[in-house]
Amino acid sequence: MIRLVLALVLALASSAASAERIVLGLSQDEVAITATFDGSSLLIFGAVSREAPIPDASELDVIITVTGPPGPVDVRRKERQFGIWVNADAVHLSRAPSFYAVASTAPVDSILSAVEDLRYGITLDQVVRTVGASETVEDVANFTEALVRIRSDEDLYQIGKSTVSLDQQTLFRTGMHLPSNLVEGSYLARIFLLRDRQVVDQFETGIEVRKVGLERWLYSLAQNQPILYGLMSLVIAIAAGWGASALFRSLQR
Repeated sequence: MIRLVLALVLALASSAASAERIVLGLSQDEVAITATFDGSSLLIFGAVSREAPIPDASELDVIITVTGPPGPVDVRRKERQFGIWVNADAVHLSRAPSFYAVASTAPVDSILSAVEDLRYGITLDQVVRTVGASETVEDVANFTEALVRIRSDEDLYQIGKSTVSLDQQTLFRTGMHLPSNLVEGSYLARIFLLRDRQVVDQFETGIEVRKVGLERWLYSLAQNQPILYGLMSLVIAIAAGWGASALFRSLQR
């Protein structure tokens, strides 16, 4: 009898959790990089759709992440030898996002369990992969921390604590700053609903970051026809040098 009651309670709890769904909105789903691009703002907002009354047992929390194109990264440590700085140890990180931002209704470690973090890969510890990083370097964690520190200083890694506004456990919104040094590619926005430090629903959507205009043409030319791009760059450099020299001579007369 006790087992039956416990089973019913768990079933009802699961049903209540699954009844909450995310309805998402974005201020923009495409970011254009031009010659004058100096960053952009991204507004992420949405609502929680329910098929049942709001549960009274626990508070609702929201975590929002935006991830840029990931890739391998080599992190090197410099040492001073014979009066000059040279590269010493190096660690190869198998996967690190070019951009990563986290916003939440409260500090992530207080609303997300370690098991759920491992399952969904939300914190930077899970996002930056160091598996098989190095067999010769013992302090791999220091290299990972250095990468996070450098990209945080460049505004490429952003951790926003209590920056998601949640009204009446239904409407949520947050703003994120996209810096000028964004990498072109497909970005992924993820939204998580949590109760009792467990994820009850998640939603994913894409954001495209693309070069446009002259920047796009030059980028495509460099990637697809590098010889022509090199020759054009050489001609422009020669023309600019000749023009500067001619202007200098005319000023001396």
